[in-house]
Amino acid sequence: MKSFPAAKIRNVALVGHGGAGKTSLAEALLHCSGATNRLGRVEDGTTTTDFDPEEIRRGISLQLALAPFEHDGHKINLLDTPGYADFVADVQAALRVADLAIFVVSAVEGVEVQTEAAWRLADDLDLPRMVFVNKLDRERASFDRTLEQLRDVFGAGIAPLELPIGEEGDFRGVADLLTDTAFLYDGGTATSGEIPDEMEAREHEVHDNLVEGIVVADDALMERYLEGETISPKELEDTLAHGVAGGLVFPVVCGSATKLVGIDRLAQFICEIGPSPADRPPLVVRAGDGTAEVKVDPNGQPLAFVYKTVADPYVGKVSFFKVLSGTVKPDVQLTNPRTHTDERLHTLFTMRGKEQDVVPEVPAGDIGAVAKLTDTGTGDTLAPKGTPVVIPSIDAPTPLLAIAIKPKSKGDEDKLMTALHRIQDEDPVLQVRRDDETHQTLLSGMGETHLSIVTERLSRKFGVEVETEEVRVPYRETITVAADAEGKYKKQTGGHGQFGVAHLKVEPVDRGTGFEFVDKVVGGAIPRQFIPAVEKGVAETMGQGGVWGYPVVDVRVIVDDGKYHPVDSSEMSFRMAGSIGFKEAMAKAGPVLLEPISLLEVTVPSQYQGDVMGDLNARRGRVQGTESAGPGEQVITALVPTSEVMRYAIDLRSLTGGRGRFTVEHDHYDLLPQHLLDKVAKATAAEK
Repeated sequence: MKSFPAAKIRNVALVGHGGAGKTSLAEALLHCSGATNRLGRVEDGTTTTDFDPEEIRRGISLQLALAPFEHDGHKINLLDTPGYADFVADVQAALRVADLAIFVVSAVEGVEVQTEAAWRLADDLDLPRMVFVNKLDRERASFDRTLEQLRDVFGAGIAPLELPIGEEGDFRGVADLLTDTAFLYDGGTATSGEIPDEMEAREHEVHDNLVEGIVVADDALMERYLEGETISPKELEDTLAHGVAGGLVFPVVCGSATKLVGIDRLAQFICEIGPSPADRPPLVVRAGDGTAEVKVDPNGQPLAFVYKTVADPYVGKVSFFKVLSGTVKPDVQLTNPRTHTDERLHTLFTMRGKEQDVVPEVPAGDIGAVAKLTDTGTGDTLAPKGTPVVIPSIDAPTPLLAIAIKPKSKGDEDKLMTALHRIQDEDPVLQVRRDDETHQTLLSGMGETHLSIVTERLSRKFGVEVETEEVRVPYRETITVAADAEGKYKKQTGGHGQFGVAHLKVEPVDRGTGFEFVDKVVGGAIPRQFIPAVEKGVAETMGQGGVWGYPVVDVRVIVDDGKYHPVDSSEMSFRMAGSIGFKEAMAKAGPVLLEPISLLEVTVPSQYQGDVMGDLNARRGRVQGTESAGPGEQVITALVPTSEVMRYAIDLRSLTGGRGRFTVEHDHYDLLPQHLLDKVAKATAAEK
């Protein structure tokens, strides 16, 4: 593929709810442009951008895919994003490097929850937006209903540029509101003509509304329009392009991806009114202790941003990057400011789905890929050596659901950790940690589907079969009353024996205090050199677990007496005496279980507030307060036992239709209610 100047490049992210037809639209655009010689189908697993075996099996997009094509002298880099909430990180990555987001909305289902979520992300980035209303050939499809929804949800900037001709099975074309021209399709080929008589009156009405909405952005144009002058379609288009680039107007076009209706016109709209990288405001980056602006200049110093990393089974790690300044050429050496690693970018290529196409260079504004970078991951900057410039990284969402995993084969522990680290290169959202208390390896992600895909990839890509299990709750134990006991360790063997006696008293202390050890031994009952051994024995036993096997906290231990033998006593004997004495004293000190309590912050549409608060109460939660989070949303803060929110990501999604979101963090420990103690004790015994 040849090199294009920034003014002729369009970086376009296809976003929206799962099932709206983003991948089918990408396939249609590629086919209509001649980039592919056949039209793939999601149902058949033959599309360009859904090539992962798991995507083909499930029939949904699971990862961000790049698919460039050429149209009318322009290069369009399509970024096909997943529509499922679990993979929102890839949507964030696409929006960071796109210059235009096209929201694909089904004319059957209308505006759905992930469309709204992606709109919020684009809004935060001030990213220009268009809408493509898809599936107008389907039963129950309604352009008018969808357009009304778009205006209700996204505001007055929604501006239709087309109207559909025909409905459902009779859908056969589109009416262009800028030129008052009808385009009728047969097998993907359009024939232009007059607007059908039955829709002429409505088309003129919507046309007039559109023209008024466009000219209001240009005072000179507005004056001419009010004087009765007819504004040319080219002038309207140019003014519209400025409105789109400024985020003031969100054009709506329509069609059917699978029937190839309106696809060629969408490609033309992308070229004519979609902003190029050069049309976007300069990027603000960190430069030393301050900031600087980076403009899209092919002659500037090369500066690239890595927005996606994938583990390719054949070529190793592939890094996708956007060039923000300068021109990146093969074998250039750039530096990663985060790791201070020099990286040589050998062969440069672009990707169309899984197919590579070697390119001679990647100029400013364009997107490329390179293999085998040593120490560079998603969100990293590549800059000339000595250039203290860092592009703001992508803020990965916080994982919401965890599972415990272990290899099916006991010898695969090291292999599993290596594979997990490689998958983390692909997916920065994933978190892996070893919980030393529960002795589990925890894998955290955005939801069930996300984690299911990861375990499948561990097997398919890295040959590691894993078993999953529920995450154990890290309970603690403490005491409620004072008690004492004598720990005696006596062992006689040939030669020196072992002998140590320590009298211990245990007392409860304030929650969160931890462990206090007090030496009150007088008269040399225990020699001074053996007192630390008693403390060590107590501390080790507390860590190993009390009555139920969980770590013991918030206890004061006093050693006030003991006995020793001048020959047989040793550090080990007093360490054992401390351990034995603590176990006996704790058993008499009213032991109780403490459960972890999480601080939960839930953001939901106002209509779900009552349901969510009722659900939190049912989880033994204590609502701390509520406050407005903007138009139509409420934030609920609550303290909830951690055991009750282990799968809250799934439950909240079900409760709010996917419109609720939350953050969770550990807050403190509190007494486990007595009526739950037996249940937890039995479950703990069963696990052991």
